[in-house]
Parts: sequence; structure tokens; C-alpha cells
Amino acid sequence: MKNIALIGVGYVGLVSGACFADLGNKVTCVDINEQRIANLRQGIMPIFEPGLEELTRRNVKAGRLAFTTSYAEALQDADFAFIAVGTPSDVDGQADLRYVRMAAESIADVMDHYLIVVNKSTVPVGTGDWVADIIRTRRPDAPPFDVVSCPEFLREGSAISDFTSPDRVILGSTNRDAAEKVAQIHLPLRTTIMITDLRTAEMVKYASNAFLAAKISFINEIANICEALGADVKEVAYGMGLDKRIGPAFLDAGLGWGGSCFPKDVKALASMAEVEGRHPHLLHAVMDINRDQRHSPVRKLETFLGRDLRGKVIGVLGLAFKPNTDDMRDAPSIDIIRNLQRKGAVVRAYDPVAMPRAAEILSDVEMMDSAYSTAEGADALILVTEWNEFKNLDLERVRASMAQAILIDGRNIYDPVKVRQFGYEYAGIGRGHEGRGIGHPLDEPGLA
Repeated sequence: MKNIALIGVGYVGLVSGACFADLGNKVTCVDINEQRIANLRQGIMPIFEPGLEELTRRNVKAGRLAFTTSYAEALQDADFAFIAVGTPSDVDGQADLRYVRMAAESIADVMDHYLIVVNKSTVPVGTGDWVADIIRTRRPDAPPFDVVSCPEFLREGSAISDFTSPDRVILGSTNRDAAEKVAQIHLPLRTTIMITDLRTAEMVKYASNAFLAAKISFINEIANICEALGADVKEVAYGMGLDKRIGPAFLDAGLGWGGSCFPKDVKALASMAEVEGRHPHLLHAVMDINRDQRHSPVRKLETFLGRDLRGKVIGVLGLAFKPNTDDMRDAPSIDIIRNLQRKGAVVRAYDPVAMPRAAEILSDVEMMDSAYSTAEGADALILVTEWNEFKNLDLERVRASMAQAILIDGRNIYDPVKVRQFGYEYAGIGRGHEGRGIGHPLDEPGLA
């Protein structure tokens, strides 16, 4: 058992802290947000993540997980101090490291024994060296310490399984012994552990997220071409994914990516490149395609209702940027709803989990209690987030309650032929001639 201090109880920090505790370590999570710590002590979660509340409660009860606002308490007898604070984008697209600096300074102020400081936050290349310099400058007489980079690869909605069954663990340090000590607390995960230098480890995180974002933007670009040429992007993606060099993951055409990672990480990587005099044309294209994709559902809606949307009642199904989370950061729903409102539409919305957070951002949108109430009397529905409950809607019931049966399927979760059989005017993403010309009768592409 190791003693771990986990700095920051946001998404990455809380999930990592609970999971490390579940592996048998003693974990103390520290955060300067007093209300958040008080809530956690009462079992109130600051985020929605499947399984996290139960995991946290179990390890608190077992005495392996605790919460505090005191760095001195958290670092007492700690072997490792994981920094897992937020690094949002600043106005120039670069990562804002103010919270990383505050964490490093607070560590320096109270550390009284050898400590391995682990950067878990997503930070620009070179931040590991910068953190070490902050500690030395802040505390010239500080005890010996080492800095290790250990980037996180957690996906919202499946973060616990991503932590416990990772594809890999990436570690970087100027001191291999320190990196190997961090590797040891990850050994129970039984996965590949790569040890490299600090800057390479930091770069792996950015390169990974940029590639995945590029893959999504690529298939959305293909979807737009499919619409013009009458092809079905779902079958195109299926055929592409059969190639082992490509694979099927992240080839789902839709409304693009959002959340807390892809947007800021692609921006930050492009900004780092530009600072060094490079020209990241591909990264800018990835961001441009993603931004433009959010205009797609409203354009499709206008092909059915005309360009004058004033007074039209539009129901939006799904608000979170992806299923199984309440995260509204850079959610496509925000841009889509604002676009509809600018055109004079009346917008109502429903999301199984994210409505409390969404209401803070979209205070002028009527939040409904179900998908069915959202559809009642609506001129059209736009499916934005592919929650499972939307996949199993009674489409006949929905159709009967709508003023006009128009369905814009922003995530291609429905079969166009079956939907049209219920009497809908339907448009998906990349389903051939704006989703109205051709549709394949198979639920999933198959082989003859």
C-alpha cells in the first residue's frame, strides 16, 4: 500500500483518487474548493459518472479515501503527489496553467520529505520541467523530489473502466527510478507501461487526442461528401473499419466532438506548434470541420421548414456533449440551440442527466421531463446526444403527438427506412442526398 495525495477533485482527480484507493492505496484528495470537499465528505458527487458514487462511498467507508482542503494533511507521509487540476484554454488557445502553478507552489510550501510529484493534468510539453523549477524557486531548501509525467486517458462515461483496464500507462521523467516507482502502483492494472522522457510523455497525450479528433472530423467530412453523392456514410464507415489499419473506432459521423479534452487539447497543440514557428494546417482543418458540423442540423431543418423558423417549436433530444455524462463543456447542443434561437425558433429540450447543468447555460430554454413531452406539439425534433433511451423511443407515439413529423438525426441512431415508414420526414448525417434520397434497409451493414 502506498500513500497518495491527489490534488484536485474534478473529473480526473476524483476518478483517479477513487480508483487508486480501490487498488488498496491510501488516498487523500485535496482541493481548495471548500464546498466541494464538504459535499464529498457527505457523499455528494460534483460530477455524474457511472459507478463513481458507489466506488467513492465504498473506499471512504473502508478508510482508504479521504478529502481535505489542507495540503499539509494530504502530503503528510505521502509517497506521491498527483496534480490533477484543470488546465482550460486561455484566449489564445494555450493551456491555462495557473492552477498547476498554485498546486506546485502549495506542494513546495509544505513538503517535508522526499516526494514524487506526478503531473496527471493535461499540460503543454515542457510543463514537467516548469513544475520542477517552480518548486525549487519557491523553496530553495526543499527536500529532494522528482517530477513524473503520467497523462490521463479517461473518457467521460466510461472513466472507471478506462482507469482499471487501460490500453497503456505512459510515464516520463528525467529520473527513471522515480518513473519506475510510479509504474509500480500501476502494476495491478496489468497493462503495457511505457517509460520515456518528460516531454515525450506529455506529447503522447496531445498527439493521441489530436489523432482521435482528426478521425472524427475526417468521417464528418466524408459524410458531407456522401450526402452530395448519394452514398451512405454508415456503410462507408463500416467498410473502412474492416481494414485493420483503420479500424472502426471513432468513425461515427455526427455533430462532431466536444467536452473538456478534444477542443482544448487540439487548440493547445496547434498553439504550441505556432509558437515554435510551425504551421499546423491539419489541426486547424480538424477544428474548422468540427465547428462547421454544428451548423448541419439547422441547415437540414431548413430544407423541410424553410429558412423562416420564427415561431417554430423545435425539440432537442440530448444536451450533454456525449452520453453517460452531465458535462456541457463545448457541447454541440449549445451552438445548435443558439443558432435556432437566432432564427426565431422556440426551443425546448430534454436530457436524462445534464439538464441541471444545461439550465445554467441555456436559461431561456424550456427543460422538459421526457423525450415524449419534448415532442408534443413540436414542429421538428433534433437528436443531438445518442442516449440509449432515445434509441428505444416509441416513434409511433412520438409521431402522433407532433405538429409536424420532422426528425433530424444528428447521430445516425435510427434506420431511415423504418423512420419514414412511421410517416416522418427524416434527415441523418451523410445518409445520401440529405438523408432523403436513398436509405439502406439494414440496421447495420452486413456481408452478402
